[in-house]
Amino acid sequence: MAIDLIVLAADKTMRFTLEALLARPQSLGVRAIKAIVQHHPRNDPGILGEGHAFIRELHVAASHALIVFDRVGCGSDLSRERLEEEVKTRLVQSGWDEDACAAIVIDPLLEAWFWSDSPHVLNALRWTRGRAELVEWLTREGFLHPGLQKPEQPKEAVEKLLRLSRTPYSSSIFRELAEQVSFQRCNDPAFLKLKQVLRQWFPPEVSSEEA
Repeated sequence: MAIDLIVLAADKTMRFTLEALLARPQSLGVRAIKAIVQHHPRNDPGILGEGHAFIRELHVAASHALIVFDRVGCGSDLSRERLEEEVKTRLVQSGWDEDACAAIVIDPLLEAWFWSDSPHVLNALRWTRGRAELVEWLTREGFLHPGLQKPEQPKEAVEKLLRLSRTPYSSSIFRELAEQVSFQRCNDPAFLKLKQVLRQWFPPEVSSEEA
C-alpha cells in the first residue's frame, strides 16, 4: 500500500493527537490521507538532532514527510521558525523533496493546542463549572494574565486542573480532544501551519459532479 505521509512526533501523546487529527480529513479540509505516525524514543531532543535520520529509510515508501515537536524541551533556544527551517533543511539533505517535507514546532508545547473556547475542552479537563469560572480560576492561580487567551504555562495548567478532579494525566485525553474539538477554534500558529501544509499536499478530491 502506498503511503501518503510519514509523521514523526516527539512522544506518544503527540502521536495519539496527530493520529486523531489525521483521521478527520473533512475537518482538516483535505482528502483522506494514508499516514504512518511514529514517535521518537528520545522525544523532542531526539527529533531535533536525529529526526531526519530516523525516517530516512521511509523515503522510498512515503511521498511526504512531516516532523512535529515542542520548542520547550528540545534543547535549543532558537525561535520556532528557525527550528523549523533547520529541521526541514536536514530533511531535504537526507533525500526528501523540498516541496514534500515540512517541520512544525509547537511553541511552547503541545498543551498550547489544548486551550480553545470549545466546550469539549471543559469536558476533557473534567471541569464541571462554566468557562467563565475556568478563566477566573486560571487567572487566580497565575496561569492566565490579562489580555491573553491561553495560559503561558499550558502544560502546568492542564496538570493542575486534572489533579483537582483526580484524573490521571494521559495521552488518551489529548486523543479524546483531537477527536471532538472544532478545528476552527484553534488559532495556534503551529496548528494553522499544520492545516496549511496538509491542504497544500492533499487537497480535497473534486467529485465528477463538481468538476
